Amino acid sequence: MEQKEIELLKLLEKNGRLDTVTISKMIDISPEEVEQMIAKLEKENAILGYSTLVDWSNVYEYEGVAALIDVKVTPVRGVGFDKIASRIYRFPEVKAVYLMSGSYDLSVSVEGRTMMEVSRFVSEKLSTLDTVISTTTHFILKKYKHDGIIFDEDNDDDKRIMVTP
Repeated sequence: MEQKEIELLKLLEKNGRLDTVTISKMIDISPEEVEQMIAKLEKENAILGYSTLVDWSNVYEYEGVAALIDVKVTPVRGVGFDKIASRIYRFPEVKAVYLMSGSYDLSVSVEGRTMMEVSRFVSEKLSTLDTVISTTTHFILKKYKHDGIIFDEDNDDDKRIMVTP
């Protein structure tokens, strides 16, 4: 991959709303070359999509719940963890699945309307899969930083009184 393509990917990863003229000035190529490069990177699946990071705690009347679930599984001979990961990521509640090192094999990010909905997903769908040995669910109580974006930066002020000897 060329250096300009890597520069372009880093810019789009940080801000997917940049227009081609702005990008062309930033990486010193023509807007047409930027468009061609983006089309090429999309075709090669280097760019898989464009998304917006939302702080749902600031959305009036939104009552969503997110959880990270550690999953221990028995890998399937010949396909390893890929088959079970594929079964898990096809559930609509699942937002991400990662193969991990350590005590658990997979880390699954799940979203639901309530804690009970997430709990039902774990007990009725995830835990019942034949290769799943065990799960540990961690409910997300508050987000401080996600994808390099800091949530609620105003809370950086330390309100404690300084004590000196």
